[in-house]
Amino acid sequence: MAILVFGSSGQLAQSLRDTQQDKEPIFVDRNTCDLADPGRVDAILERQKPDLIINAAAYTAVDKAEEEPGLAHLINEASVRRMAAYAHANNARLIHLSTDFVFDGTNQSPYLPGDPTGPLGEYGASKLAGELAALQEAPEATMIIRTAWVYSEHGNNFVKTMLRLMDERDGLGVVDDQRGAPTYAGGLADIIWQIHEHDLFTPGIYHWTDEGNITWCDFARAIQEEALESGQLAKAIPINPVTTDDYPTAAARPSYSVLNNTKLAKLAGIEPTPWRQNLKLMLSRL
Repeated sequence: MAILVFGSSGQLAQSLRDTQQDKEPIFVDRNTCDLADPGRVDAILERQKPDLIINAAAYTAVDKAEEEPGLAHLINEASVRRMAAYAHANNARLIHLSTDFVFDGTNQSPYLPGDPTGPLGEYGASKLAGELAALQEAPEATMIIRTAWVYSEHGNNFVKTMLRLMDERDGLGVVDDQRGAPTYAGGLADIIWQIHEHDLFTPGIYHWTDEGNITWCDFARAIQEEALESGQLAKAIPINPVTTDDYPTAAARPSYSVLNNTKLAKLAGIEPTPWRQNLKLMLSRL
């Protein structure tokens, strides 16, 4: 089976590469196929003729998307529509990664895949539009996996930023009124390969994060605790809770974006790993 992965420089694609074993997917980066030009998506799909497309690429600059919504929609919607159209026409499959930002954060219990959406900004709106485009073009061939708070040993992410700041500063203020679930990209890659290897592909919308839910401040404190224990940090610094209003941003964030993983867990027969266990694993790989 020919597998094509978009977004080769991102955290998830690099984790898919780490865990690919003998599957030999083709990884596509921005230089090979700029998703801001959907015509190039058509060209590479026709050239590579994949049986499975994994779209791990996205426009993810949440605040900048407020200034350039057109570009966000080209990458997160128009290009996804082309992938889905190819899958429909060629009896192929599309696994498309999406985000907790499709929700407005007003829930008080973990979001189910079928819960009403309501993105708060252009990034979330463009990702939701991509979901709808894929399901419109190829409902029988599209599997959407929403995730959240992704981090890994690759690229730039919250964990690596916190480690750097904890080493450089004498104290930190971290937002404590946004609640979600961290997701280790290595674990997300594992579930995607499980779906492929065990022929579990089932069209629809699913959620996958690590188990548990915390605030960003909770996460920062855990990062410090684990890094002190492993010797990756030499000293502890105060980590103080702050509010979202203390750090205004161009785009609003959902205050609660915990995702319910039950549907995909039942399909795959696997329970999500507790978030702190995966944090330890990631730190051991730095």
